[in-house]
Amino acid sequence: MLRSTLRAAATRSRTHSLELRNTAISSPSSSSESPYSTLIKAPHDKFKLDANKPPNVAPTSWATGGGDAVSGVQERERLLKADENKPSLDVGPNGRPLFTAIPSLSQLTREDTCSYLKFTRQGLDAVLPEGLPEGMVKEFEDSMRTALLVRQNFLELRDNFRRVIDPPIRPSNGKGPKVRKQIVLDGPVSCGKSIALAMLVQWAREEGWLVFYVPRGRQWTHGGFFYKHPETGLWDTPVQAEHVLKDFVKYNESYLKQLPCQIFDPIPLGEGAGVGWLKDADSLAIPEGTNLYELVKTGIDQTHAAVGVVVRLRKELSLVKDMPVLFAIDQYNNWFTFSAYEEPVSLHSCRPIHARELTMVKAFRSMMHNDMMVGAFSHSTAVGKLRKDLPDVPADARVMFPRYSLNEAEAVCHYYLRQRLIRREAFSEENWKRMYFLSNGNGSEIRGLAPFMR
Repeated sequence: MLRSTLRAAATRSRTHSLELRNTAISSPSSSSESPYSTLIKAPHDKFKLDANKPPNVAPTSWATGGGDAVSGVQERERLLKADENKPSLDVGPNGRPLFTAIPSLSQLTREDTCSYLKFTRQGLDAVLPEGLPEGMVKEFEDSMRTALLVRQNFLELRDNFRRVIDPPIRPSNGKGPKVRKQIVLDGPVSCGKSIALAMLVQWAREEGWLVFYVPRGRQWTHGGFFYKHPETGLWDTPVQAEHVLKDFVKYNESYLKQLPCQIFDPIPLGEGAGVGWLKDADSLAIPEGTNLYELVKTGIDQTHAAVGVVVRLRKELSLVKDMPVLFAIDQYNNWFTFSAYEEPVSLHSCRPIHARELTMVKAFRSMMHNDMMVGAFSHSTAVGKLRKDLPDVPADARVMFPRYSLNEAEAVCHYYLRQRLIRREAFSEENWKRMYFLSNGNGSEIRGLAPFMR
């Protein structure tokens, strides 16, 4: 009897719930009486600004959230433009200047740490035509200013390569920092590795160095046409090779025209992207007197020679003595795992191709040489955890790049206050420290939490 009563009650409860659900779905006009109306409306309301909040606190990323957010961004832009005439706002922690007066990366000293260096977007695009790191672009968009924090870790990285080229007159007797020609920047997600690498490239180019900069190493192992070269047994990617050569010549054209080729062996030809093999030639002769610009231009114009030119370029750059040469590779960890390519091994199965089997990666990945090279890991690409001892990398090459320290986070929060990303009435030492410890020094998370400080 008791079991029958419970079964009947459960049936009535399910019937009542179904009626409520049907009513909520079929009658949206009466959603105020239905418990499901909140669930239906939530996705559209979550980006709306509070009527009690000043509209200028909305970050740029909210611009797609509705009309209120767009007007908030526009109002913030207007207020920031008016703030340019108020130098009294450019105050950092402990009354220090928020922005450094030093005009270039080369002149920065320890006195400038925890302050911001101003850039122009036109200047950055000119010196880094290969593209800016995603984290740098997001920082500029959300803060609405092209300025970056001067960190002690970047100064140490810069000074390391400065000492490689210009060693100190007096030896340090082992007490000073070790000078490394090859460095792998490692560290947690959003600790600033890619930004530090881009700033290093900018500094080196301003110093007159020849820099081979790859801001997106993952693209070398993903996408585009690929095939197995019958002579080398490696996999060629001519589409990526063409893009690499085009990027390299953007900033370095004037340097390459001054540097003659030193290797004149014929360059092996491969399969062209979408055009197959050449029928009457399997190599390309390099006449004496050819300079590096003409070599690169050949790889751009002839798709069959693109991969071979990239490999030859790596060898040629190691022989350059007229100027310092630096190889800077971002997303370097993608070259130590499997690529996106697969080789069919049977009718129903494929074998994943490792990055070391790709011709271009094999030519550039190794750090077992005497050239200056720095690679930055990008854990946001989620390629998996790599072992500590990497092949083709010196055992002492890895340098851990930390997240923001407490002093750096304080400077960052004062900067976001200056850029109206944080409400002035909500800003306090207690609040910014709470935000710092909540994010564990993660720069992206601090920037994302800043508008919500209460």
